[in-house]
Amino acid sequence: MLAQYSDLLFMAAVGVYVLAMVLHAAEFAVARSAKPVLVGAGGPDTVERPARGERYARMAVSLTVLGAALHTASIVARGIAAQRWPLGNMYEFTSAICLAAVVGWLVMLRRSPVTRAVGPFVLLPVVVLLFLAGTVLYAQAAPVVPALQSYWLVIHVTTITISSGLLLVPGVASVLFLVRGAGWLTDRLPSSDVLDRLAYRVTIIAFPLFTFAVIAGAIWAEAAWGRFWGWDPKETVAFVSWVIYAAYLHARATAGWRATRAAWINVAGFATVLFNLFFINMVVAGLHSYAGLG
Repeated sequence: MLAQYSDLLFMAAVGVYVLAMVLHAAEFAVARSAKPVLVGAGGPDTVERPARGERYARMAVSLTVLGAALHTASIVARGIAAQRWPLGNMYEFTSAICLAAVVGWLVMLRRSPVTRAVGPFVLLPVVVLLFLAGTVLYAQAAPVVPALQSYWLVIHVTTITISSGLLLVPGVASVLFLVRGAGWLTDRLPSSDVLDRLAYRVTIIAFPLFTFAVIAGAIWAEAAWGRFWGWDPKETVAFVSWVIYAAYLHARATAGWRATRAAWINVAGFATVLFNLFFINMVVAGLHSYAGLG
């Protein structure tokens, strides 16, 4: 019964996220249609449309907070129903990554309200990933295989989940940085400097977590398989991701690389994270294949 409640909460969270995206889209539409009108000319007040767009934006953020609360309740209920840590299969892993992305985004929005226009572009991949999790990747709540019945599941998989979710935010910010640089959506997106700082600030938080997750995975591998590193496909791509993000942080601090070139590196890093999450987990056979994660 509790597993069913978890599924209902999951679907409710997805629905709320979608509604938040619709309100963000309405905000964009109102802002683009706003035109100066002479006061007293018989038309609407010049500040009416911008104010309406502001209301839509505030409602969208409020709904995102509500969605995150429902999403959290879904994951907690799933763990209680399965009587284990709720990161034992691709459905749970993907759901938790999306929650980490949303919470990370809300924290950054609290610290820097000027980045609010990035919200719908963060929610878009979150909704797509959650749709895939709830359909293609869905699995019934059940105990995990013996190989995953370890405290390292809590340590390694939780940190890799949080760091991967957080890295979605700078990935989106860097894509928008490049889009803005190409002359698109310049009237609605934050400035290039704001997008660059957003990508950098979240990455410097996520990268140490990702580093710890890779190290913890190596320690778990030694305990489970008798070696710290075996160039398993998942290990290899995780290492490639680590190198790319290290290169991004270095490029971000290097004159001549800290703008467009650094953004491209950051986008490449997030592409490898997604590649590892889906292609490596679901297509390539390896030592991690029994769980679809790790």
